[in-house]
Amino acid sequence: MTVLGLGELGSACAKMLAALNFRVTGWSRTPKSLPGIRCLSGEAGLSQALAEAEILVLLMPFTAETGNLLNADRIALMPAGAVVINPGRGPLIDDTALLAALDSGHLSNATLDVFRVEPLPADHPFWAHPGVTVTPHIAAETYPETAAVVVAENIRRAEAGEPLLYLVDRGRGY
Repeated sequence: MTVLGLGELGSACAKMLAALNFRVTGWSRTPKSLPGIRCLSGEAGLSQALAEAEILVLLMPFTAETGNLLNADRIALMPAGAVVINPGRGPLIDDTALLAALDSGHLSNATLDVFRVEPLPADHPFWAHPGVTVTPHIAAETYPETAAVVVAENIRRAEAGEPLLYLVDRGRGY
């Protein structure tokens, strides 16, 4: 299993997969260290991660740098018969390149929960493609009970002059 993106979601996914005895490789833009996870970073690390990715999970933000990250050249690095799972952001994948890789048999399946355009247009080729599993954007939910805890904690932190949790870094784009 290979997880691209080792932020909050990617790290949690990688740790859960490792706990289930999967051999997990994770990749991030910057170096990370997670117990039980082989961590790679940078462009060379991305190429290496893709070359070994029999099952690839994309859990990255969409930024100017990550748009079409999974393009034809990078898909070609993956082993024949590999599977792509994208619960992250639709624009991470070049749709045309993905369909071509599925049509050629280079990829065996893509399970997609997010799309470049949402809702996915009724005439989009993903709907009819036998190698694509479309899910209705349900990979993650926000539960009011847990969201309320975070909001309350951030109010407490703001009143105490402490740093807030889960802030977006505008410089990084996420």
